[in-house]
Amino acid sequence: MSSAIGLRVPSPVVELADERLAAGGVRVLLKRDDLIHPELPGNKWRKLKYNLVAAREQGHDTLLTFGGAYSNHLRATAAAGHYGSFRTIGVVRGEQHLPLNPSLSYAEARGMQLSYLDRTTYRSKASAEVIETLHQEFGDFYLLPEGGSNREAVIGCAELPAELEDHFDVLFCAVGTGGTLAGIAAGLSPGQRAIGIPVIKGGEYLEQEITNLQTLAFGSRRGNWTLNHAHHFGGYAKRTPTLDHFITDFETRHHLRLDWVYVAKMMHALYTQAAQGAFAPGTTIVAVITGSDELPTSENEPNAPSPKA
Repeated sequence: MSSAIGLRVPSPVVELADERLAAGGVRVLLKRDDLIHPELPGNKWRKLKYNLVAAREQGHDTLLTFGGAYSNHLRATAAAGHYGSFRTIGVVRGEQHLPLNPSLSYAEARGMQLSYLDRTTYRSKASAEVIETLHQEFGDFYLLPEGGSNREAVIGCAELPAELEDHFDVLFCAVGTGGTLAGIAAGLSPGQRAIGIPVIKGGEYLEQEITNLQTLAFGSRRGNWTLNHAHHFGGYAKRTPTLDHFITDFETRHHLRLDWVYVAKMMHALYTQAAQGAFAPGTTIVAVITGSDELPTSENEPNAPSPKA
């Protein structure tokens, strides 16, 4: 499937030339996973890759997953189903609103059947009762969790470090549900470490979530990784003038518009820590660009996309 749809894997690595980083003797490389595919960019393909294999091996022809009304995970699952010849069902949090927003319109155009759960029921979406009700309505399906973070997703994300030919010391990654960091950290070599930047407020529980995902995939906690909770800018899908200024300034300097929900917060954390002298001169840092702001987002809508990183 990867060759048939023109995936760009390994994704490109480019050096970030910025005098503010150079002043501290820090070298930064951008791992441009946002360029893997226009419809399956960033961590989306990595998290779906082995889920599609598992679904096929288990004899499923239908994928069912969950997300908010602006979920990029729903979009990616719809695209994967389209290219992989799977029927797809997207269970959306909340009530239907017409006309559909650009994200759901895209998902539907790619063949996804949309269904809706009220917010109370949605909070119990992983329960046996809700899943059984969905089976009664839609029949047999391969279940993908919200955000796509499961064992197969972690294994897919663990392949990223091996694509990095340049030596590096530290890897930065935005954290939503934790699956991407769980995989990437497991793929690190001795002497390398990962710093995850949760984009949600009160995300201390993610330490255990990531450990659980690694244990599910590899049998135990893996890799040298930590979480820095100081850069959520008020919470999930929240933004401030400081963050907006950083995004605009970064685009002016480097001609790259950072995704404001995830990547901009991660990059702001990197710059802040570098300015504070957190890294020894000569340190090489890889920043994983897990998504793009070019996709439809909830930028002007309070019902934000569901965490996916």
